[in-house]
Amino acid sequence: MFLQQLINGLTIGAVYALIAVGYTMVYGIVELINFAHGEIYMMATFVAMTLFRLAGYPLWFAAPAAIVAAMMMGVTLEYIAYRPLRRSPRLVALISAIGASLFLQNLAMKIWGARRQPFLDPERPLAFFQVKHQLALPAVGEATFSNMQITILGTAVAMMIFLTLLIGKTKLGRAMRACAQDQVAAKLMGVNVDRTISATFAIGSAMAAVAGVLVGMNYNQVWPMMGYMAGLKAFTAAVLGGIGNMPGAFVGGLVLGLAEGFAGAYVSSLWMDAIAFGILIIVLIYRPSGILGQQIPRRT
Repeated sequence: MFLQQLINGLTIGAVYALIAVGYTMVYGIVELINFAHGEIYMMATFVAMTLFRLAGYPLWFAAPAAIVAAMMMGVTLEYIAYRPLRRSPRLVALISAIGASLFLQNLAMKIWGARRQPFLDPERPLAFFQVKHQLALPAVGEATFSNMQITILGTAVAMMIFLTLLIGKTKLGRAMRACAQDQVAAKLMGVNVDRTISATFAIGSAMAAVAGVLVGMNYNQVWPMMGYMAGLKAFTAAVLGGIGNMPGAFVGGLVLGLAEGFAGAYVSSLWMDAIAFGILIIVLIYRPSGILGQQIPRRT
Protein backbone atom coordinates (compact mmCIF):
# COMPACT_ATOMS: atom_id res chain seq x y z
CA MET A 1 0.00 0.00 0.00
CA PHE A 2 2.87 2.40 0.74
CA LEU A 3 4.25 2.22 -2.80
CA GLN A 4 0.80 2.58 -4.31
CA GLN A 5 0.02 5.69 -2.29
CA LEU A 6 3.43 7.10 -3.11
CA ILE A 7 2.65 6.87 -6.83
CA ASN A 8 -0.87 8.26 -6.38
CA GLY A 9 0.41 11.11 -4.22
CA LEU A 10 3.11 12.08 -6.69
CA THR A 11 0.55 12.06 -9.51
CA ILE A 12 -1.91 14.42 -7.86
CA GLY A 13 1.01 16.46 -6.49
CA ALA A 14 2.31 16.98 -10.01
CA VAL A 15 -1.09 18.40 -10.98
CA TYR A 16 -1.04 20.76 -8.01
CA ALA A 17 2.49 21.79 -8.99
CA LEU A 18 1.47 22.71 -12.54
CA ILE A 19 -1.38 24.89 -11.28
CA ALA A 20 0.71 26.38 -8.45
CA VAL A 21 3.30 27.66 -10.93
CA GLY A 22 0.72 30.11 -12.27
CA TYR A 23 0.00 31.45 -8.79
CA THR A 24 3.64 31.90 -7.89
CA MET A 25 4.65 33.48 -11.22
CA VAL A 26 1.93 36.13 -10.99
CA TYR A 27 2.61 36.85 -7.33
CA GLY A 28 6.34 37.09 -7.97
CA ILE A 29 5.83 39.98 -10.39
CA VAL A 30 2.69 41.89 -9.35
CA GLU A 31 2.24 40.51 -5.79
CA LEU A 32 -1.33 39.51 -6.60
CA ILE A 33 -3.09 36.28 -5.62
CA ASN A 34 -5.01 35.40 -8.79
CA PHE A 35 -7.91 33.49 -7.25
CA ALA A 36 -9.45 33.08 -10.71
CA HIS A 37 -6.53 30.87 -11.74
CA GLY A 38 -8.38 27.70 -10.75
CA GLU A 39 -11.30 28.70 -12.94
CA ILE A 40 -8.99 29.12 -15.94
CA TYR A 41 -7.86 25.55 -15.27
CA MET A 42 -11.53 24.51 -15.26
CA MET A 43 -12.46 26.46 -18.41
CA ALA A 44 -9.51 25.01 -20.33
CA THR A 45 -10.62 21.50 -19.37
CA PHE A 46 -14.12 22.24 -20.66
CA VAL A 47 -12.74 23.63 -23.92
CA ALA A 48 -10.63 20.50 -24.45
CA MET A 49 -13.62 18.27 -23.63
CA THR A 50 -15.88 20.18 -26.02
CA LEU A 51 -13.43 19.93 -28.89
CA PHE A 52 -12.46 16.32 -28.24
CA ARG A 53 -15.68 14.59 -27.18
CA LEU A 54 -18.46 16.83 -28.48
CA ALA A 55 -16.93 18.23 -31.67
CA GLY A 56 -14.96 15.09 -32.52
CA TYR A 57 -11.56 16.69 -33.05
CA PRO A 58 -8.47 14.58 -32.28
CA LEU A 59 -6.71 15.05 -28.96
CA TRP A 60 -3.58 16.44 -30.61
CA PHE A 61 -5.74 19.36 -31.79
CA ALA A 62 -8.07 19.73 -28.79
CA ALA A 63 -5.31 19.92 -26.17
CA PRO A 64 -3.22 22.70 -27.83
CA ALA A 65 -6.40 24.61 -28.65
CA ALA A 66 -7.44 24.49 -24.98
CA ILE A 67 -3.99 25.75 -23.97
CA VAL A 68 -4.23 28.66 -26.40
CA ALA A 69 -7.75 29.44 -25.15
CA ALA A 70 -6.48 29.45 -21.55
CA MET A 71 -3.65 31.82 -22.47
CA MET A 72 -6.14 34.19 -24.11
CA MET A 73 -8.41 34.01 -21.05
CA GLY A 74 -5.48 34.74 -18.74
CA VAL A 75 -4.36 37.77 -20.76
CA THR A 76 -7.94 39.06 -21.04
CA LEU A 77 -8.47 38.63 -17.31
CA GLU A 78 -5.31 40.58 -16.55
CA TYR A 79 -6.27 43.35 -18.95
CA ILE A 80 -9.86 43.76 -17.72
CA ALA A 81 -9.83 42.82 -14.04
CA TYR A 82 -6.29 43.51 -12.79
CA ARG A 83 -4.48 46.09 -14.90
CA PRO A 84 -6.85 49.00 -14.07
CA LEU A 85 -6.38 48.21 -10.37
CA ARG A 86 -2.61 47.88 -10.40
CA ARG A 87 -2.11 51.10 -8.42
CA SER A 88 -5.02 50.38 -6.07
CA PRO A 89 -4.71 48.75 -2.64
CA ARG A 90 -4.09 45.01 -2.77
CA LEU A 91 -7.44 44.26 -1.18
CA VAL A 92 -9.23 45.84 -4.15
CA ALA A 93 -7.40 43.62 -6.63
CA LEU A 94 -8.08 40.60 -4.41
CA ILE A 95 -11.81 41.32 -4.45
CA SER A 96 -11.64 41.69 -8.22
CA ALA A 97 -9.96 38.27 -8.46
CA ILE A 98 -12.70 36.66 -6.36
CA GLY A 99 -15.33 38.30 -8.54
CA ALA A 100 -13.64 37.02 -11.70
CA SER A 101 -13.57 33.53 -10.19
CA LEU A 102 -17.30 33.58 -9.47
CA PHE A 103 -18.03 34.98 -12.93
CA LEU A 104 -16.13 32.18 -14.68
CA GLN A 105 -17.81 29.53 -12.52
CA ASN A 106 -21.26 30.78 -13.43
CA LEU A 107 -20.29 31.25 -17.07
CA ALA A 108 -19.25 27.60 -17.24
CA MET A 109 -22.56 26.53 -15.65
CA LYS A 110 -24.45 28.63 -18.18
CA ILE A 111 -22.60 27.14 -21.16
CA TRP A 112 -22.08 23.51 -20.15
CA GLY A 113 -24.49 22.99 -17.24
CA ALA A 114 -23.80 22.23 -13.59
CA ARG A 115 -23.57 18.43 -13.82
CA ARG A 116 -20.41 16.41 -14.12
CA GLN A 117 -19.61 15.32 -17.66
CA PRO A 118 -17.23 12.72 -19.07
CA PHE A 119 -14.10 14.04 -20.73
CA LEU A 120 -13.38 11.00 -22.91
CA ASP A 121 -15.41 9.72 -25.83
CA PRO A 122 -16.32 6.03 -25.25
CA GLU A 123 -16.31 5.49 -29.00
CA ARG A 124 -12.71 6.74 -29.25
CA PRO A 125 -10.87 5.30 -26.25
CA LEU A 126 -7.30 6.42 -25.64
CA ALA A 127 -5.95 2.91 -25.23
CA PHE A 128 -2.32 3.90 -24.68
CA PHE A 129 -3.07 5.99 -21.60
CA GLN A 130 -5.16 3.22 -20.02
CA VAL A 131 -2.35 0.65 -20.09
CA LYS A 132 -1.33 -0.37 -16.56
CA HIS A 133 1.91 -1.77 -15.23
CA GLN A 134 2.88 -3.64 -12.09
CA LEU A 135 5.75 -2.61 -9.84
CA ALA A 136 7.08 -4.61 -6.91
CA LEU A 137 9.94 -3.59 -4.63
CA PRO A 138 11.38 -5.70 -1.79
CA ALA A 139 10.32 -4.57 1.68
CA VAL A 140 8.16 -1.85 0.14
CA GLY A 141 5.32 -3.64 -1.60
CA GLU A 142 3.51 -3.76 -4.91
CA ALA A 143 1.80 -1.04 -6.89
CA THR A 144 -0.11 -0.51 -10.10
CA PHE A 145 0.45 2.55 -12.26
CA SER A 146 -0.79 3.55 -15.68
CA ASN A 147 0.74 5.28 -18.67
CA MET A 148 -1.47 8.26 -17.79
CA GLN A 149 0.24 8.64 -14.42
CA ILE A 150 3.65 8.43 -16.09
CA THR A 151 2.51 11.10 -18.56
CA ILE A 152 1.36 13.42 -15.76
CA LEU A 153 4.64 13.11 -13.85
CA GLY A 154 6.76 13.41 -16.98
CA THR A 155 4.82 16.45 -18.20
CA ALA A 156 5.17 18.21 -14.85
CA VAL A 157 8.94 17.66 -14.79
CA ALA A 158 9.27 18.74 -18.44
CA MET A 159 7.23 21.90 -17.85
CA MET A 160 9.33 22.75 -14.80
CA ILE A 161 12.55 22.37 -16.79
CA PHE A 162 11.09 24.44 -19.63
CA LEU A 163 10.06 27.28 -17.29
CA THR A 164 13.43 27.23 -15.54
CA LEU A 165 15.21 27.63 -18.87
CA LEU A 166 12.70 30.24 -20.05
CA ILE A 167 13.14 32.46 -17.01
CA GLY A 168 16.88 31.93 -16.68
CA LYS A 169 18.05 32.00 -20.30
CA THR A 170 15.67 34.10 -22.42
CA LYS A 171 15.02 37.81 -22.91
CA LEU A 172 11.45 37.39 -21.66
CA GLY A 173 12.75 35.65 -18.57
CA ARG A 174 15.16 38.50 -17.85
CA ALA A 175 12.30 40.95 -18.24
CA MET A 176 10.20 38.93 -15.78
CA ARG A 177 13.00 38.88 -13.23
CA ALA A 178 13.56 42.60 -13.67
CA CYS A 179 9.85 43.37 -13.15
CA ALA A 180 9.80 41.12 -10.09
CA GLN A 181 12.62 43.15 -8.53
CA ASP A 182 11.53 46.68 -9.45
CA GLN A 183 8.94 47.55 -12.09
CA VAL A 184 9.85 51.23 -12.21
CA ALA A 185 13.56 50.51 -12.76
CA ALA A 186 12.70 47.84 -15.34
CA LYS A 187 10.57 50.33 -17.25
CA LEU A 188 13.37 52.91 -17.19
CA MET A 189 15.69 50.25 -18.66
CA GLY A 190 13.36 49.73 -21.62
CA VAL A 191 11.31 46.74 -20.41
CA ASN A 192 7.68 46.76 -21.51
CA VAL A 193 6.15 46.04 -18.11
CA ASP A 194 2.56 45.62 -19.32
CA ARG A 195 3.60 43.16 -22.01
CA THR A 196 5.77 41.23 -19.57
CA ILE A 197 2.94 40.92 -17.04
CA SER A 198 0.56 39.79 -19.77
CA ALA A 199 3.09 37.16 -20.87
CA THR A 200 3.34 35.97 -17.26
CA PHE A 201 -0.43 35.51 -17.06
CA ALA A 202 -0.39 33.69 -20.41
CA ILE A 203 2.35 31.26 -19.36
CA GLY A 204 0.73 30.58 -15.98
CA SER A 205 -2.63 29.98 -17.65
CA ALA A 206 -1.00 27.59 -20.12
CA MET A 207 0.40 25.54 -17.22
CA ALA A 208 -3.09 25.38 -15.69
CA ALA A 209 -4.53 24.26 -19.03
CA VAL A 210 -1.97 21.46 -19.31
CA ALA A 211 -2.97 20.30 -15.83
CA GLY A 212 -6.66 20.48 -16.76
CA VAL A 213 -6.28 18.33 -19.86
CA LEU A 214 -4.26 15.74 -17.93
CA VAL A 215 -6.80 15.64 -15.08
CA GLY A 216 -9.68 15.31 -17.54
CA MET A 217 -8.00 12.36 -19.23
CA ASN A 218 -7.02 10.70 -15.94
CA TYR A 219 -10.31 11.04 -14.03
CA ASN A 220 -12.68 11.38 -17.01
CA GLN A 221 -14.78 14.03 -15.27
CA VAL A 222 -15.36 17.73 -15.88
CA TRP A 223 -17.63 20.05 -13.86
CA PRO A 224 -17.83 23.80 -13.24
CA MET A 225 -16.69 23.65 -9.61
CA MET A 226 -13.61 21.54 -10.27
CA GLY A 227 -11.38 24.61 -10.31
CA TYR A 228 -12.36 25.82 -6.86
CA MET A 229 -10.75 23.13 -4.72
CA ALA A 230 -7.93 22.49 -7.21
CA GLY A 231 -7.08 26.19 -7.19
CA LEU A 232 -7.21 26.34 -3.42
CA LYS A 233 -4.92 23.31 -3.12
CA ALA A 234 -2.53 24.76 -5.71
CA PHE A 235 -2.42 28.07 -3.85
CA THR A 236 -1.67 26.11 -0.69
CA ALA A 237 1.13 24.32 -2.52
CA ALA A 238 2.57 27.65 -3.71
CA VAL A 239 2.55 29.05 -0.17
CA LEU A 240 3.90 25.79 1.22
CA GLY A 241 6.86 25.83 -1.15
CA GLY A 242 7.44 29.58 -0.90
CA ILE A 243 5.16 31.98 -2.75
CA GLY A 244 7.00 33.61 -5.63
CA ASN A 245 9.48 30.71 -5.88
CA MET A 246 8.91 28.41 -8.87
CA PRO A 247 10.92 25.40 -7.64
CA GLY A 248 9.16 25.91 -4.33
CA ALA A 249 5.76 25.67 -6.03
CA PHE A 250 6.81 22.37 -7.61
CA VAL A 251 8.09 20.97 -4.31
CA GLY A 252 5.05 22.25 -2.45
CA GLY A 253 2.72 20.55 -4.91
CA LEU A 254 4.47 17.21 -4.50
CA VAL A 255 4.51 17.51 -0.70
CA LEU A 256 0.81 18.35 -0.64
CA GLY A 257 -0.04 15.49 -2.98
CA LEU A 258 1.94 13.00 -0.89
CA ALA A 259 0.29 14.28 2.29
CA GLU A 260 -3.15 13.75 0.77
CA GLY A 261 -2.28 10.30 -0.56
CA PHE A 262 -0.90 8.94 2.71
CA ALA A 263 -3.61 10.63 4.79
CA GLY A 264 -6.31 9.00 2.69
CA ALA A 265 -4.67 5.59 2.98
CA TYR A 266 -3.54 5.49 6.61
CA VAL A 267 -5.96 7.86 8.35
CA SER A 268 -9.21 8.51 6.49
CA SER A 269 -10.25 9.96 3.16
CA LEU A 270 -12.46 12.37 5.13
CA TRP A 271 -9.34 13.87 6.74
CA MET A 272 -7.30 14.35 3.56
CA ASP A 273 -7.99 18.05 3.21
CA ALA A 274 -7.68 18.74 6.94
CA ILE A 275 -4.29 17.04 7.18
CA ALA A 276 -3.00 18.77 4.04
CA PHE A 277 -3.96 22.21 5.34
CA GLY A 278 -2.70 21.27 8.81
CA ILE A 279 0.75 20.65 7.32
CA LEU A 280 0.57 24.09 5.73
CA ILE A 281 -0.21 25.70 9.10
CA ILE A 282 2.70 23.91 10.77
CA VAL A 283 5.13 24.95 8.03
CA LEU A 284 3.98 28.56 8.15
CA ILE A 285 4.34 28.67 11.93
CA TYR A 286 7.94 27.46 11.92
CA ARG A 287 8.98 28.72 8.46
CA PRO A 288 6.67 31.52 7.28
CA SER A 289 8.50 31.93 3.97
CA GLY A 290 7.76 28.33 2.95
CA ILE A 291 10.01 25.37 2.28
CA LEU A 292 12.24 27.01 -0.35
CA GLY A 293 11.33 30.66 0.25
CA GLN A 294 13.95 33.14 1.38
CA GLN A 295 13.82 34.56 4.87
CA ILE A 296 13.59 38.33 4.45
CA PRO A 297 14.73 40.30 7.50
CA ARG A 298 12.33 42.85 8.87
CA ARG A 299 13.14 46.50 8.32
CA THR A 300 13.54 48.65 11.38
